[in-house]
Amino acid sequence: MIVGIGIDMVECGRFLDWSAFKKQRIFTKKELEYAEGDTANAERHLANFWAAREACLKALGTGFSDTIGFSDVSVTHAEGGRPELVLSGGAKARLKEIAPDGRTFVSITDQGDYSAAVVVVENPNC
Repeated sequence: MIVGIGIDMVECGRFLDWSAFKKQRIFTKKELEYAEGDTANAERHLANFWAAREACLKALGTGFSDTIGFSDVSVTHAEGGRPELVLSGGAKARLKEIAPDGRTFVSITDQGDYSAAVVVVENPNC
C-alpha cells in the first residue's frame, strides 16, 4: 500500500555555484563526487539530488526541520544507474513511524533548465 507520494521540481541554475554547496555540507561526499565526475553537468546532478530530497520529505509528510536535516536524505545509484534514496537520522525514523516495513522509490528526470523527482513511500505489509 502506498502511504506517501511527493514531487518536486527545481531550476538547475540554482546549483551553478556548486562549490558553495560543498561548504554548506548540503550534499554527501558521494553525491559531490558523482557530480564532479561529470563537470559539464554537475549543476544538473545536484539539482536532481535536491529535487529527490524535497520529494522524499513531501512523501514522508515533513520538511526539513530540527529533526530532519539535509544529510538525512541522500541519493545513491544502484548497478545500471537506477537512483535510490538513502535515509538516515530523522528521515529514517519518520519512515519507520508511517511505514514500519516501508520502502521508498524515486524517479528523477531533467529537461532543459529543470530537474524533477517523484518519491513513493510503500508499506508492503498493509
